[in-house]
Amino acid sequence: MNRARGGAVPHILHLQSTFAAGGKELRTVQLINAFGKKARHTIVSAEPDRLGAAERIAKSIDARIQPDFPSLKGRPTPGRLQKLAKAMKGFDLVCTYNWGAMDAVMAHTLFKDLHNLPPLIHHEDGFDESELKKLKTGRTWYRRIALGKAAGLVVPSERLEEIALVDWQQPLGRVKRIPNGIDTKAFAMRPKRDALRLIKHPGELWVGTLAGLRTIKNLPRLVRVFSQLADNWQLVILGEGDARDAILAEADRLEINHRVHLPGAVDDPARVIGLFDIFALSSDSEQFPLSVVEAMAAGLPIVAPAVGDIASMVAEPNAEFVTPPGNEDELGMALVQLAVSKDLRKEVGEANRAKAVAEFDEAKMISTYRRLYSSAMRIEL
Repeated sequence: MNRARGGAVPHILHLQSTFAAGGKELRTVQLINAFGKKARHTIVSAEPDRLGAAERIAKSIDARIQPDFPSLKGRPTPGRLQKLAKAMKGFDLVCTYNWGAMDAVMAHTLFKDLHNLPPLIHHEDGFDESELKKLKTGRTWYRRIALGKAAGLVVPSERLEEIALVDWQQPLGRVKRIPNGIDTKAFAMRPKRDALRLIKHPGELWVGTLAGLRTIKNLPRLVRVFSQLADNWQLVILGEGDARDAILAEADRLEINHRVHLPGAVDDPARVIGLFDIFALSSDSEQFPLSVVEAMAAGLPIVAPAVGDIASMVAEPNAEFVTPPGNEDELGMALVQLAVSKDLRKEVGEANRAKAVAEFDEAKMISTYRRLYSSAMRIEL
C-alpha cells in the first residue's frame, strides 16, 4: 500500500449533488464515521445551502465542509472543467455523487493525466423527476464519456446496475453494486411513545413513512389510499420538503387532516420507526430505499409500489403487498389487508426483520466500501 499524498492519513474529497440529510448523504456520513481517524474528508455540495447531513458527522472526524471550491454547477466549458480538475489535485481519492457532480467526473476524465489527479469513484443512487419515465439521451451520452477513467461506479440497486452496464456502457469490472446497510441492532429497540413530538395514544395504529417531501415521492397518493382506513389509524409522514403543502391540501380535501401528521424530519430513525404499525411508500421512483431496510429491521410490514429494487428487498411473505407501479387501487387494497389483521402484520414484519439482519446489516456494506476505497487509493483504510 502507498502513503497518502498529503500526509500519513488519506484525504478524501466528496463532491455531492446536495448534502441535505437524505439517503445517499447519510450513507456518506455513515461511512465517514466508520472510517474514523483513518481518513480526512472535504465535502463540497452543488447546493451550498443544503448541508444538513454534516451535523451527523462525529465531532472527532477531521472534516471540512463547503470550503472554497469551483461551483459544481454551470456549463461544461473547457475552462470551467479545467478549474474543477485543478481543484481535485492533492487529494488521495475523489468521490462524486449523482448527476449534480457529473461535470466534475468529466473534468477528471479529461484532465486526469495532465494534472496527475487521484482516482475517482462515482456513486449513482437514482434520478430526479426529469428522468423518471425515460433516461435523457444527452445525459446518457455525457455519462458514458465522463465515466471513462473512473476507478469505480457504485450503485445500490439491480436496476441501476443494469442501466450502468447497458445504457451507460460501463465495463463489468468498473460497476460495483453495494446494497445500502444499516445498524440492524439499533432498529430492534422498542421506541418510547413520546419519541416524536407527536404522542402515540393507546388504541391508535400508525401508518408511517420516512421520505423527502418531494414530488417524486407522490405522498398525496399515500394520503388518498390511507383515507380508506378506520378512524383509529393515523398517517405519520416524517420528512421535509417542498411538497408539504400539496400533502396537507390533499388531507384537507379528503377531510382527514386530523389524522394526517407531518412532524418534520428526524435525526435518528431508529428511535421512532418502531412506533409505526405499517410502513408505506407511494413513490413514482425509487432505487434501493434505505427507509425500507430500516422499516424491515424494525420488524414492520411494507406496503409500496414495485419501483426500484423494493420487490426483491422485502421478505417473501411481504411480496404480495408490493403492488404494480402507479396502481393506486391495488396499493390501497394492500394497505387495507394489512390494517385489518394484527397477526398478518406480525408475521410479515418478523420475516422482514430476519431478512434485514441477514442481508442488509451495515457491517457488510462498510467492509465492502472500505476494500473498494483502499484498493483505489492503494492505501489501507
